[in-house]
Amino acid sequence: MIPLSDWVRESRWVRIGLQAGVALVAIALVVAGAWAWYRSQESRGLAALAEATSLVQRAQGADAVAQTRESAIKALEAVMADHPRLSALPQAAYQLGNLKYAAGQYAAARGAYELALAKGASGSLRTLVGMGVGYAWEAEKKYANAAQAYEAVVKGLGRKDFLYEEALMAAARAQDLAGKPAVALEIYQRLLREAPDSRHAEDLRNRAADLRSRTVQ
Repeated sequence: MIPLSDWVRESRWVRIGLQAGVALVAIALVVAGAWAWYRSQESRGLAALAEATSLVQRAQGADAVAQTRESAIKALEAVMADHPRLSALPQAAYQLGNLKYAAGQYAAARGAYELALAKGASGSLRTLVGMGVGYAWEAEKKYANAAQAYEAVVKGLGRKDFLYEEALMAAARAQDLAGKPAVALEIYQRLLREAPDSRHAEDLRNRAADLRSRTVQ
């Protein structure tokens, strides 16, 4: 009978199996370590974002001063710089965009909103971020760009989705301001066809009537 130690030494397949087993254990340890590190970083990032969000809430208060807003902006920027892989980064970027917009820094606000999109903002947050991009363009009086941004939001929505009507109305407003009243009229008429009982129906009819009178002239 061959001793177990000799059999192991002489068996090529057993040696390969043992080596593979050792490798798998090593990989599992690396993966477990990486996951633990990720969870640790995620926890720290979320804690930092929670602190920054409390500053944001104060900065958005009715009696907030510019210094409070600036502190909140710096806190959010620090979170984003220190935790670039944070799962909640789109939310942080959205909040940053709102603060930049409130401060009149429209290009910077748009950059923050676009970062939120690039980092995977989804659902209602994606809609809000997309609208933010449009608002920032509109504030800079770049109405054609604003219209494109609003229309991009609409493309990702269904008729019953959050902010669908608001996005279409914003697109129509921007088209009108861009010197395209006929295009704006088409959008308002589309909304009236799709949602005749909308809470915006009276406003839509008034806007459409105004545009119709202008396009006829």
